[in-house]
Amino acid sequence: MSTGTLIAVIVPIVIVLLLIAVGAWLITRRRRLRERFGPEYDRTVESRDSRYAAERELRSREQRHRDLDIRELPPEDRDRYAAEWTGVQERFVDEPARCVDDADRLVTRLMSDRGYPTEGYEQQLRDLSVEHGNTLEHYRAAHDVGLRNREGRATTEELRGAMVHYRALFQELLGDPRTSPDPATGTQRRHDAA
Repeated sequence: MSTGTLIAVIVPIVIVLLLIAVGAWLITRRRRLRERFGPEYDRTVESRDSRYAAERELRSREQRHRDLDIRELPPEDRDRYAAEWTGVQERFVDEPARCVDDADRLVTRLMSDRGYPTEGYEQQLRDLSVEHGNTLEHYRAAHDVGLRNREGRATTEELRGAMVHYRALFQELLGDPRTSPDPATGTQRRHDAA
């Protein structure tokens, strides 16, 4: 077989193998982003001009997240936060509007103590999406009710729902050892002792 014929056979095979390798790499990278960001992956894809732009955005969030000093809380801080949350929940019946504002402040303070920047709501969402993509819808829903609450337009039932939503993110940020993500839904489920 001549060199020219050999090259004509090998080059297309190498090109096909490279295309397969690149395709497999892209599929693996996309799958990893979907797993990491959960529903936030689809939300970001829908909000961008292309899937490529969305994935570039998600990768930039990962890079920013790596540069942050995110840390777990010591047990005594977790206990203190858990007690504060219990207090907010206990006051809800008498002061629902105030408690939703208190829950928002408590979640924001917890984010800060964990090392998340709290300079703005949209940036908070982007930063939280890297590790907490499955609970961001809870945070968005609670935040929306919180805004209506400040305008005096939230119903008591909406305020109750906001507390439930804030609690989902609060527990995940707190690292409450009595909770763990439900593998089927990504939401928190309780493991209370009997």
